[in-house]
Amino acid sequence: MAAITPTAGSNLNATAAPVKQTLSSNYLSFTGGSNDWSQQYLPDLYEQEVEVYGNRSVASFLRLVGAEMPMTSDQVVWSEQGRLHLHYKGASVLDTGVITTTAAHAVRVGQTIVLSDNQSSPTVIKCYVSAIPSTTTITAIPYTGAATVGAVSGFDTYDDSSSNTCDFFVYGSEFKKGTSGMSDAVQPSFGSLTNKPIIIKDKYEVSGSDASQIGWVEVTGEAGQTGYLWYLKAEGDTRQRFEDNLEMAMVEGELASAAGGVDSQLGTAGSADTAGTQGLFAAITARGHITTGIAGTSATDDLGSFDNILKKFDAQGAIEENMLFINRNVSLAIDDMLATQNSYGAGGTSYGVFSNSEDMALNLGFSGFRRGSYDFYKTDWKYLNDGSTRGIIEDDVRGVIVPAGTSTVYDQILGKNIKRPFLHVRYRASAADDRKMKSWTTGSVGGNITSDLDAMEVHYLSERCLITQGANNFMLLTS
Repeated sequence: MAAITPTAGSNLNATAAPVKQTLSSNYLSFTGGSNDWSQQYLPDLYEQEVEVYGNRSVASFLRLVGAEMPMTSDQVVWSEQGRLHLHYKGASVLDTGVITTTAAHAVRVGQTIVLSDNQSSPTVIKCYVSAIPSTTTITAIPYTGAATVGAVSGFDTYDDSSSNTCDFFVYGSEFKKGTSGMSDAVQPSFGSLTNKPIIIKDKYEVSGSDASQIGWVEVTGEAGQTGYLWYLKAEGDTRQRFEDNLEMAMVEGELASAAGGVDSQLGTAGSADTAGTQGLFAAITARGHITTGIAGTSATDDLGSFDNILKKFDAQGAIEENMLFINRNVSLAIDDMLATQNSYGAGGTSYGVFSNSEDMALNLGFSGFRRGSYDFYKTDWKYLNDGSTRGIIEDDVRGVIVPAGTSTVYDQILGKNIKRPFLHVRYRASAADDRKMKSWTTGSVGGNITSDLDAMEVHYLSERCLITQGANNFMLLTS
């Protein structure tokens, strides 16, 4: 075979041949200049995007437990019922039987109370209210026959220990024959609560030059859709990130304190609560309960912690069905706690029960359980596990217990009682503008010409707040 001597010079001197012939005139050199032989091989290009993080969205929590409703004001106001029965904690009692409450009370002469000296082994006595010296004091006489509370054996009064406090509640009343009725009246108490919406924004931008250079990539969206996209792939990610931020802002939101600097930037300088919004964690911290139990040192400890949670719920609304949204550590701890309750589990697996043969794969996970009169449904909260959100702050917030169902409250705008999910989002909307989730395009690229900007800008906006009603029925699990 004859050897071919390439024509001297650069590739620009090559002349295309009419047929596939190896001629010196159509030889393409890959060794001239900065080129090398590896450039003659085109790379294998995977046109499909690799999903290394699975579904990256962390939004789902509020969709599962709440609802979304429009609003037209800058503020949401609602009221919640107070306790039905009169009770007071942290009061002090003298030997004489004068009890001083920490705030104004509604106790009246003739009522009867159960009084505890609030010790580790408390002494409990029943007393008759004989006088009301002031709005923060009452005089109580024990039914035990002693002249004063201080004369009751074992009862620890303020005179005996300056750090001692007492708790009491009203259980009834007693009057002599032929006397007048009860003096004064008790007005029902309620708490008026408010929250304010915040404006959340984001933007995506692509220049006209980049928009005209199309590169197709097969992608899978977070909602499960598939297809080919070019530069708008980044817009899809921006939109999904914004939708996630809408939920995260409702969970993490904080009201700005007057002593801080945010009020100067976004609200009225020097005034509290004029900037920010009260999110779920803040509402539970302020009006709900916090526990450091669960995921402790042993399954027995975790069961004891759960029993303490039940006792706390008993003292509140006693809502029987609750949902656990928790991180991985707590989820595994609960699985271990429940697994140890199987009396046959210590030495192996129980066979034969519910068709659980020894060849069957062992399921060590639990999706729900019942303890006492309460049902708990457990689910992993991706927001607490994801490495780009709460997952990077390990065990700061371990989970949250959310009551299922609805609450009845008095809506001061509507002027009547309404039923709402305990958690729901209110967004600004009217006939003129719906700000639940707005998006619009500006610029001179993409067929929508609104300015001389050589780019396409996609804007996103929402104005919303989270309403946490009955926060006393919620519990935050922390480290």
